[in-house]
Amino acid sequence: MISSDHVNPIAICAERVKTHPRPLLFATVSGAHLYGFPSPDSDYDLRGAHVLPVAECLRLDPGMETIELSNKETMAADGIEFDIVSHDLKKFIGLMLRKNGYVLEQLYSPLVVQTSGAHEELKELGKGCITRFHSHHYLGFAATQWKLFDKERPRRVKPLLYVYRVLLTGIYLMKTGQVEANLLVLNEEFKLPYVGELVARKLAGPEKSALPDADMVFHTAEYERLTRMLEEAHRTSTLPEGPSSRAGLDDLLVRVRMGQW
Repeated sequence: MISSDHVNPIAICAERVKTHPRPLLFATVSGAHLYGFPSPDSDYDLRGAHVLPVAECLRLDPGMETIELSNKETMAADGIEFDIVSHDLKKFIGLMLRKNGYVLEQLYSPLVVQTSGAHEELKELGKGCITRFHSHHYLGFAATQWKLFDKERPRRVKPLLYVYRVLLTGIYLMKTGQVEANLLVLNEEFKLPYVGELVARKLAGPEKSALPDADMVFHTAEYERLTRMLEEAHRTSTLPEGPSSRAGLDDLLVRVRMGQW
């Protein structure tokens, strides 16, 4: 749990999500706080799943499948800045079945703001959505972040950390079938000597900390090496080819729509 000397950000976020316009099955912390390298000025990225009323689901124009809220304009005196993006359960399940690693990270985030019995059931069913082809999600995300890191001047710590976090998450997932998004936890397994220094630099500076002394030859070689590792982990993974929990997810969706959660 996240805490400080004066406030408990998780508790504050939990109070604020009570004003969400639709019932929330769960809300968790994603972003830099989940990944293990928030800057002192990092906001809290909350993600989750909500439930639309049945009447809204039956209309020609369905209700708010995705709801985005932020307190950036009306931030309270406690200084906790946050945003929340939630999807209706049907849309969230659809993303799970489409091999979207990002929603699995949200689902299994240990930084829980709000939960429910349906959330626990969704986590159990989510295990049957993890496949070999999630590697494509992480390879694509890493390539995007690398391009962002490489083109900026001055180069920044944040996208470089995202590159390493994404690649290690993908490799670990292919080898273990477990979703782990925290870079420091991952590095207990991979033991990359430069990760600690990069994270320390990010933690000590503002959200847009620059990395003017980046050793591009070294980091390019590491990016290419870890990319090859993820590609090889995909080839040798024993994870299934496709999801196996579609029927269970369908049943959960029906029960939630009927108010049985």
